[in-house]
Amino acid sequence: MAGQLKEVRNRIKSVQSTQQITKAMKMVSAAKLRRAQDSILQMRPYANKLQDMLSNIVSNSEAGAGMSLAVERPVEKVLLIIVTSDRGLCGAFNTNVIKLAKSTIAEKYATQQKKGNITVWGIGKKGYEYFSKNKFNTTDTYKDIFLNLTFENVQQASQAAMKAFAEKQFDVVEIVYSQFKNAATQVFTVERFLPIPKSEKKAGDTKADFIYDPSKEQLIAELMPKILNTQLYKAVLDSNASEHGARMTAMDKASENANEMLRTLKISYNRARQAAITTELTEIVSGAAALQG
Repeated sequence: MAGQLKEVRNRIKSVQSTQQITKAMKMVSAAKLRRAQDSILQMRPYANKLQDMLSNIVSNSEAGAGMSLAVERPVEKVLLIIVTSDRGLCGAFNTNVIKLAKSTIAEKYATQQKKGNITVWGIGKKGYEYFSKNKFNTTDTYKDIFLNLTFENVQQASQAAMKAFAEKQFDVVEIVYSQFKNAATQVFTVERFLPIPKSEKKAGDTKADFIYDPSKEQLIAELMPKILNTQLYKAVLDSNASEHGARMTAMDKASENANEMLRTLKISYNRARQAAITTELTEIVSGAAALQG
């Protein structure tokens, strides 16, 4: 009985220690989430407006100088930029991004995968580690971006993707990431990066009429790379905020589960202790009765 009580006490201490860690991680993630949330909420309207403007320009322009990043080609070689986190303990966040990437490959690029024409650039270690272990063409160049998340570091990845597309190393580039909605909700998304998607025209829409100064070719050549840099940076910021939101939610749930486990263990401990006391009393009474007899 004494051994059973000691085992329950040890389990209670273990759960209490784990709960302290989960509570601390929740507080750290909450602090990081505030900063990450402010960054993406300030960035998103600007990035979305730039993307809409670029899509409109591409839709209403003839193919020519400065339009190489908008050229549609038969899709033979595919690049997926998959944005995950560096660390775990954030619920199903990384699993859902990877699952979406796998389903995208299976549904849209199965033929290219059979030919070995799928390349994965992992931003964040978890995605890179998964796809490298599963024998995909990967590069570790951009997996550590979250160690120093700056526009300049993300820009290196976007510029490399643009250069590779322009040189026809890839025919399509897509970003798989998580859009931040709130701390408890992430929207897992596949977004076309290259070629630049054209805006969808609806019935009754009029053709946009732009006045270009300087020339259209010069303006497009300058605008395209800058807007695409911003687009990838927005996706990375979205994913960063989503990660902290997912981790904060997961640690909060873990703390609640620890509370429930502690309650159950304390009840078990009290019952075992009461049983031990009852047994001892019974032995004392029996011994006293035997002496009297």
